[in-house]
Amino acid sequence: MKTVLLLVCSNVFMTIAWYGQLKFKFFEGKPLITIIVISWAVAFFEYCFMIPANRSGYANGLTGYQLKVIQECVTLSVFAVFAWVVLKEKVTWNYAVSFLFLILAVYFATAFKPAATPVSH
Repeated sequence: MKTVLLLVCSNVFMTIAWYGQLKFKFFEGKPLITIIVISWAVAFFEYCFMIPANRSGYANGLTGYQLKVIQECVTLSVFAVFAWVVLKEKVTWNYAVSFLFLILAVYFATAFKPAATPVSH
């Protein structure tokens, strides 16, 4: 649960960094380089949550594949809320079906014991 909460925090910052400039008035009229630097600064906080999330999940038995699948589901969940609330975009049936498949992907990635152990180099 700690891993998922950290991933949610991480993805809130990531979504704001990547998509906030599409809607927030603060960015209007700013040069592209300024928007990039501001977005990069916001994205720094994404890493402050993402790195501990991955380390915690991995230390508690999640594989890299499992972490990535969970992260993608969290990313799209956070983005869906952002798109609906901030961008005022509707969730259409095809997006809903896509999210359902992502939830199924998380289930299949985490419900079964991994077949192979990590390869050591």
